[in-house]
Amino acid sequence: MSPRRRVLLVGVLALLAGFLLPNVLKWLLGLLWWRIQRFCGVATIGAVCEPARPFVPLLPLLTELAVLAVGGAAVWAAARWCLRPVGDLAGPIANLGPQNLGYRIRRGGRDELARLSRAIDDMMDRVTAGYEGQRRFAANASHELRTPLAVQRTLIEVGMAQSLTAEQLDLLTAQLLATNERNERLIEGLLALSESDQGLRSATPQRLDEIVATVLAVYADRAAEAGVTVASQLTPRLVPGERVLLERLVTNLVENGIKYNRPGGRLTVTVGGNPALTVVNTGQTVPGEAVDGLFEPFRRLARDRTNQGGGAGLGLAIARSITQAHGGIIAARPGEDGGLRVDVQLPALT
Repeated sequence: MSPRRRVLLVGVLALLAGFLLPNVLKWLLGLLWWRIQRFCGVATIGAVCEPARPFVPLLPLLTELAVLAVGGAAVWAAARWCLRPVGDLAGPIANLGPQNLGYRIRRGGRDELARLSRAIDDMMDRVTAGYEGQRRFAANASHELRTPLAVQRTLIEVGMAQSLTAEQLDLLTAQLLATNERNERLIEGLLALSESDQGLRSATPQRLDEIVATVLAVYADRAAEAGVTVASQLTPRLVPGERVLLERLVTNLVENGIKYNRPGGRLTVTVGGNPALTVVNTGQTVPGEAVDGLFEPFRRLARDRTNQGGGAGLGLAIARSITQAHGGIIAARPGEDGGLRVDVQLPALT
């Protein structure tokens, strides 16, 4: 029986008892009082009634106290009986934990406990997904760090195993330096992702158009070297947030737009109303089903971990984390001329 039905049954019994008990109690007290008076009136032995006469007026009070005691015990027992199904859930809930993430209560029915059980199962599904995501993140981070470290070890062992010419030594040094720079970018990306996941320390009005203009000025030479034409349309826009994180957001999107572009391609950056920021680049065609996965850490279209020029795969993950920290939404879709279109919606200040 569900708790609701138990409470309903106890309530009905309590109403009946409240309606009938006063009359029954009054009748019982009257009968008891009549019997005592009749007994003492006809008794011939004084030792039977005389010691009890001082307590006779207290009989109604004692009877009411006894009724209250019995009623209190009944209420306590009824409460335990009503809540017993809730207590029965303690055992299954105790089985839930990090060591048993696959366990579910799976209680059938449509009553309150069934809904509570389903809510707990849904919560465990979310906890499991988050736990698995953290585990995959740690595993991917380990792979990302282990691969360049293995490359560095191999290069060092090659250099130690044989005498190298000046040209070979320069090549070896350049490869070690490139691998070390990639490790630095990866660690910086992990730190930035961790900081953005912690949320904002403060939120002050920021000119998003000015931040974008600053970032584009910094990357102008890199875009020219890559043969990418940059076009911008910057409308004044105030957003609440932290300047450092917003600069990192714009930097990641602009850097990705240049890095994954093609010679002679375009990068278009727009600051407006809604979305607040739009970054569109031309380049490799991105399958629609692969777009959402690009926002996951270490996810790239090219899965080769030994690629030193493809980045660590954290750019869009950091952008998403920063956007969420600012109360915004980031979305992407394949561009019309290849590449990717990224739209960032941020709260506006009025």
